Amino acid sequence: MKIVIAPDSFKESLDALSVARAIRDGLADVWPDADYVLKPMADGGEGTVDAVIASTGAQRHSRKVRGPLGDLVDATWAWHADTRTATLEIAEASGLMRVPPDRRDAAQADSYGTGELMRAALDHGARRIVVGLGGSATNDGGAGLLRALGARFVDATGDALPPGGLALDALHRLILDDLDPRLCDVELIIASDVDNPLCGASGASAVFGPQKGAHAALVPQLDAALARLASVHAVQTGKDWSGTPGAGAAGGAGWAMLAVLRATLRPGVALIAEMNGLEDAIDGADLVITGEGRMDAQTVRGKVPFGVARLAKGRNVPVVALVGSLGEGYRDLYEHGLTAAFSLVARPMSLAEAVTDTSALLTSLARDVARLMDASHPAR
Repeated sequence: MKIVIAPDSFKESLDALSVARAIRDGLADVWPDADYVLKPMADGGEGTVDAVIASTGAQRHSRKVRGPLGDLVDATWAWHADTRTATLEIAEASGLMRVPPDRRDAAQADSYGTGELMRAALDHGARRIVVGLGGSATNDGGAGLLRALGARFVDATGDALPPGGLALDALHRLILDDLDPRLCDVELIIASDVDNPLCGASGASAVFGPQKGAHAALVPQLDAALARLASVHAVQTGKDWSGTPGAGAAGGAGWAMLAVLRATLRPGVALIAEMNGLEDAIDGADLVITGEGRMDAQTVRGKVPFGVARLAKGRNVPVVALVGSLGEGYRDLYEHGLTAAFSLVARPMSLAEAVTDTSALLTSLARDVARLMDASHPAR
């Protein structure tokens, strides 16, 4: 029996590989002779680099870069030598995980460190750079990222703008003459499940700004600043990218990658599945196990269990999800290939306890699922 285990990480608890191993251990108690294929997954957000390293054999590299509020942080990225592909994520350099909740500042946070990671990949000889755009702490339209690569943002007097998204309201000219010339010879790919435009009611500031520290009065100011950025660029180039799906990803870093660096946008789950060979692994499988920290209506919008279930559905392979908790709307996934979903919380417990015991709870739940399937199919 061949079983493919392809979960996302459980945020603040286990990375995707540890989740996969915990599930395998439980299943192996009942099916010790099964062929287990572990394919840790991600959707472009936090954990993308870890998933790529675990699944593809890429090397782990670290670089000290500027964090979202200017503090230096050690950011990890992945290097696949055979394909000369660098995989990085904005969460590592410019992410919410780098800023305590009481210090989050959407007006000042800056994506410069992500550009520094891209420069490190170029220095390494990358021919392809994949950038995961989930989990950012920034709302600067990718201005910091572009500055790290050589762009300049100046006001009407020719002075350089300070970091942060709010400062873009004074933008007069975007100078791109000194962008790193190596970017012309590199394939740039965005991994993201976000299709929001840059501005407006469904734009970066309105939808994602509050979780990054933007209070109600600040949101329209940030939105106007991003609109100014897009308008100045449109006047200079003749094309307005602000309404492009995905431009609002990572506080507008999606706009910078699409409009200025001319990157290609790919759904994160599909891209990671392509990189780690998940589709081929599912061929001939008897069962697929996936999972994430919380499964609800948002999962259908491109998260890992949704992507895994769709791949398995096309091959008529049953898919079971083991998740931290089940929220409203999770049953929508049944229409997209999911066979069943189970929460690992088997008794009343605090979130802190569940996070601490995730590995043991996953192993126990996987064991129970295997026993149930054995009872339903005695000949298995």
